[in-house]
Amino acid sequence: MNIAYLLKLIKMLLEGFGTSFKIFSITLIVSIPLGIFVSILASSKNKVIYIFIKIYILIMRGTPLLLQIICIYFAPYYLFKVSYDRFIAVIIAFSLNYSAYLGEIFRGGIASIPIGQWEAGYTLGFNKLKTFLIIILPQVIKKVIPAISNEVITLVRDTSLAQVIGITELFSIAQKQANFKFSIIPLLVAGLIYLIISSLLTLIFKKFEDRLNYYRG
Repeated sequence: MNIAYLLKLIKMLLEGFGTSFKIFSITLIVSIPLGIFVSILASSKNKVIYIFIKIYILIMRGTPLLLQIICIYFAPYYLFKVSYDRFIAVIIAFSLNYSAYLGEIFRGGIASIPIGQWEAGYTLGFNKLKTFLIIILPQVIKKVIPAISNEVITLVRDTSLAQVIGITELFSIAQKQANFKFSIIPLLVAGLIYLIISSLLTLIFKKFEDRLNYYRG
């Protein structure tokens, strides 16, 4: 394989990574706050809300993300003859899936905070929401950073699943080039890009975790 093609391949793969990065970043922006909301609802004393959230988490965690993407995109057409943008379907599927996982992570983090921390907030005159945002949430974030970093790195790889409904992203381009050239090189280059991005994210989370050390107690 000549250098000219290799450079052309890298350019094509990076263009595909642009789509992968959009899926990755939008999913995080949506699923992190939604995950916090899910974690709060999962602790609700209202049985209807509690059961609904538990069923939602069970479905999202118990079925393949690939199947969820297919269902979310094709179900509206088969049920109501309504079609919509593929990219939006991917974002919805990824966000719902990852908010369920993150919700369980945040729920565990919240449950690990001693009740005395809540009482301290009430003593200071804070209401429940203010206590949560100012006192509880920073401690929860510190505790769940390792688990969240694992999910975020998994998300980098999972973006390749978007190709199942025709989204052209990094890995789909690599597969097409591999088939066209009868070579594994495009797949290896794509794998290297995933590895570099995952390594950078690992470093970022490590730095972030180090800066939150003052919440350790």
